[in-house]
Amino acid sequence: MRGPHVRRPAAPRELASQIRDAEHAGDEVTRTTIRRLHETWITPLDRADIHTLISRMDDVLDLSHAVAKRIVLFDIDESRSPAPELAKILLACTERVAAAVEELPSIQRSTTLLDQCKAIDLLESEADEHYRQGLAALYRPGNEPLDVLKWRDIFDALETATDRCADVANALESIVLEYG
Repeated sequence: MRGPHVRRPAAPRELASQIRDAEHAGDEVTRTTIRRLHETWITPLDRADIHTLISRMDDVLDLSHAVAKRIVLFDIDESRSPAPELAKILLACTERVAAAVEELPSIQRSTTLLDQCKAIDLLESEADEHYRQGLAALYRPGNEPLDVLKWRDIFDALETATDRCADVANALESIVLEYG
């Protein structure tokens, strides 16, 4: 396969296992949150807002797990651009999501929450551009069709995960407008 390649990450099976464990832990948080929403009479935020936030954050974990699983299942032995760039952007997005969510208790006096949301939106736009460039390179003549299918699937999941981070940011912005 032609195109920019990067060395294989160390211990992809172990990393995939760690990501799977984090995804399972996230599923448990999601289930617990939804159960508590149904059991609680008065919630600190609108039930629909809480449900949207937890569901979108769970989507990010699910998609991150899907990428790790595909790398193992497809027996990827070296990375291809823009996968490393998309992964770095996804990491930056999730760090910003975490920082924004930590600001929810002080929503009335938090300016950093909206700053984090804006940064997530900018990162998501950057991911879109890397994704489009990666697809263009992937579909150039000379690439093995099976590799094209594998990498398209991986690129799609990485880019969609950043989209879900932007969905979290949008939900947080709506909460700020409602409660801030």
